[in-house]
Amino acid sequence: MARTSSEPLIVGRVIEDVLDYFRASVSINVSYGNRQVCNGSEFYPSAVAATPRVEIHGGDMRTFYTLVMTDPDVPGPSDPYLREHLHWIVTDIPGTTDATFGEEVVRYERPRPNIGIHRFVLVVFQQKVRQSLDTLPTCRSNFNTRRFAAENDLGLPVAAVFFNAQRETAARRR
Repeated sequence: MARTSSEPLIVGRVIEDVLDYFRASVSINVSYGNRQVCNGSEFYPSAVAATPRVEIHGGDMRTFYTLVMTDPDVPGPSDPYLREHLHWIVTDIPGTTDATFGEEVVRYERPRPNIGIHRFVLVVFQQKVRQSLDTLPTCRSNFNTRRFAAENDLGLPVAAVFFNAQRETAARRR
């Protein structure tokens, strides 16, 4: 499986708003049901209500990863003064399996954008050792991925992907 280009993350302002520039060293597959997340793909909130399947490819049995999912567009993309909202953290994911084999330290919270189109970013960090998180967030609001990575000595990301979602109207649900 090929590593993904950083270009969609730059165009989508994920690199800048959430992350610093990095080179992917593993690949990440995220899927909700039978639909795979590609950078910039659009999902209805109802389609992302359940925990996604996350697979990390390119690691080995001695390598562990941390997965972080945030929304950098809270409360709305034109004025994201509450940036970022934390949706999920899974740690100690073995490099040869998926996130279901990791330790969920912050439970999955389904995306519920109220205003505009929101980006939902899933970032993978390689841990230096197993059970390496020293600092866990005390709340979901005003989360900062860069600060979290620095506080836990995670370094730069090794993979990331994002999708877009906006509020479903009653007309769309019919």
